[in-house]
This record gives sequence, structure tokens and C-alpha cells, in this order.
Amino acid sequence: MLDVLGEHPEAVEADLAHHYPDYGPGGPVAAYWRGEITLRWLRVMVEGLPPTGAAARAAAGHAWRQSDYAAADSRDLLALLLTAFLNANRDPQKQQPLPWPEPGWRPGDPLPEDAEAKAEQDRAQARTAYEHITAQVLPSKGE
Repeated sequence: MLDVLGEHPEAVEADLAHHYPDYGPGGPVAAYWRGEITLRWLRVMVEGLPPTGAAARAAAGHAWRQSDYAAADSRDLLALLLTAFLNANRDPQKQQPLPWPEPGWRPGDPLPEDAEAKAEQDRAQARTAYEHITAQVLPSKGE
């Protein structure tokens, strides 16, 4: 039975109850335990759940759909094109070129505050390594 519900049984059960309300309280899972439907029919219902439901979100770890990724890609491309256009049409004597835009955030990317904390940690590590090397190479100030 748990093999049918997969790794996120609560999300699957919520989707089943949402998409099959005619099975009454507890949805199709309760109907299975009451002996009203077979395990095969329950598996068919689980496999037929939509890709936008709670089970899909739980499996992916986020709620982004393909259209959300396409919109983010379009936004990033538009920002690149606008920057390229503005840089191509600027007066080189009067204006510096604009920096290239950073891509927008997507699921799986670190959050901006996490990225800044990691960058600060990397800077501190680099500074410590630099000081360690210079302490070995340069004469000490006490000499």
C-alpha cells in the first residue's frame, strides 16, 4: 500500500481527496481500506494525478511549473537584450557600459542572503590563507 502512495503519502492523499471527492470522507485511500476499491484502482488514480498537485510539488520541492521557468528565462533574456541595446547605443566618450544583469532566482539556487553569507565566509577563508602564507614568507616584525 505504501509503495502506491510513494515518498510523500500525505501529499498524494491530499491530491486524491481533492481530485476524487465522490469517495467520501478520507477519499480513495479510505475507500480502499473499506474494501470499496482495489489496490490496482488506487494505483491508477495515484499515477493519474496532475503534475500541478501537492504530490508533484512535494516531489520537486517547489511549486514552479514549466511556465514559471519559461517566464524566468524570458525575463533574463529581455534583461540581457536591453543591456546589450543600451550598451550598443551609448556614447562611449560620456558613458561607461552597463554591467550585464544577473539571472533571476530559480528553485534550487541559494537564496540571496545565503549567497551573501557564503561569499563572506569565502572572503574570510581567503584572508586567513593569505595571512598564513605571508606569515611564512615575510620576515617577522620583531626581527
